[in-house]
Amino acid sequence: MSLRVWIIAGEPSGDRLGGALMAGLKTLSPDVRFEGVGGPEMSAQGLQSRFPMEELSVMGLTEVLPRLPGLLARVKECAAAVVRAAPDVLITIDSPDFCLRVASRVKARLPDLKTVHYVAPSVWAWREQRAEKMARSIDHVLALLPFEPPYMERAGMTCDFVGHPVTTEAIATPADIAAFRSSYGIENAPILLVLPGSRRSEVTRLAAPFGEALRRVCAQHSDLRVVVPTVASVASTVIDAVRNWPGKPIVLDPRDVPRDIAAHDKRAAFAAADTALAASGTVSLELAAADTAMVIAYDMNWISRQIIARKLKIDTVTLVNLVTQSRVIPEFLGAECKPASIADALLTLIDDPDARRTQANMAALAMERLGRGGEAPGLRAARSVLNQIGAF
Repeated sequence: MSLRVWIIAGEPSGDRLGGALMAGLKTLSPDVRFEGVGGPEMSAQGLQSRFPMEELSVMGLTEVLPRLPGLLARVKECAAAVVRAAPDVLITIDSPDFCLRVASRVKARLPDLKTVHYVAPSVWAWREQRAEKMARSIDHVLALLPFEPPYMERAGMTCDFVGHPVTTEAIATPADIAAFRSSYGIENAPILLVLPGSRRSEVTRLAAPFGEALRRVCAQHSDLRVVVPTVASVASTVIDAVRNWPGKPIVLDPRDVPRDIAAHDKRAAFAAADTALAASGTVSLELAAADTAMVIAYDMNWISRQIIARKLKIDTVTLVNLVTQSRVIPEFLGAECKPASIADALLTLIDDPDARRTQANMAALAMERLGRGGEAPGLRAARSVLNQIGAF
C-alpha cells in the first residue's frame, strides 16, 4: 500500500524545502503519493497544487487584512480536503499563519493523524507562546537551525534538526561566472547583487530606500553593475521598481525560462557578485553559501513595526549572525532602514577587503553548523517523517 502524504507550502522558500523533502520521501518510500499546495519545486516532484501557491505569499498585518477572507476560505478548503483524503501524514511547511490553521482544523476532525511542521517558528526571537499553541495541532517539527529542538521539545512536541538545504546547493564554477558575466555584458565590472524580497509587499516597500542607497553607492563607484535576481511571482513588480535605479540593473526574470537555466543563472549571479544588498530572510544564508559579503535591510508598515519591536527578544534577525553567534552582517531594520546608513555599510564592504574577509569566515562557520558535508537535509527530513509515522 502506498504512503499518502498531504503537504502544504505557502512561499518560494517553503516550496524549495518541500521539493527536497518530497524527493527524499520518494527515495526512501518510492510508492509515495502526494496531495496539497506548492510551487514549481514541489510540482517537479509530482504534486498537482490545488491552487496557486502565490495566493498564500503575503506578510505583514495590514497586508494580510484585505486578503483575509480569501485566505480563510483556502484554510477551510485545505482542511476539508485533508479530512476527506485521510492521509498517513499532514506536512505543513513554514507559513504558520496559514498552515497551522489548517493543521488545527484537521486535528480537530482527525486527532490520530500525524502532523509534521517543517521550519520551527522563531520563538527564540519573539512570541514564545507560539510553540505552546502550535503543540495543540502539531506532533513533530523539522528544524532548520541547530539550536531550535529544545524550544519545541519544551512545548511538548518532538523535533529533529535536519540541516539547512542551503548547505547542499550547487555553487557556480569560475567558468559559470565568466559565462554569466559575458552573456550579460558585465565583463570585469564589479557586481552588486540586490534582492528586495520575494513578496510584492516587500518589493514595493523596499524599492525606494534600496534605490536611493544605490544612487549614493554608484556615485562613488560609477562602474558598478546592479544585478537583481527575482522569483516569477514578483518579477513584473521588480522590473517596474528598478526602472529608475542606477547601475543599469539587470533583472534575472525566471518567467518563460527553463527552470534549470533560471537556477543556473541565479547561482552564477550569487557567485559572481562582489557584494549584496538583501531583504531580511533566508537569502542571507544563500549569500553566505556563495561566499558573498552582504548588507541586510528590511522595513514594514508602521503598525507591524511597532508591534514586532515590542515583542522582539533578540538584537539581530540575520540568520548568519544567529547561527555563528556573531554580529558581522550589518543590518538595518524598521526605522533604521535608511538609504544613507545602507549606502555607508555597502561602501565599507566594497572598499574594505578585511570586512569582506571577516564575513567570509563567519559564512564558512555558518555552513558548517547548518550541516554542510553531511547527509542532504531533504533526505534527513524524509527519514524523520517516516520514523514519526512508523513507516521506516
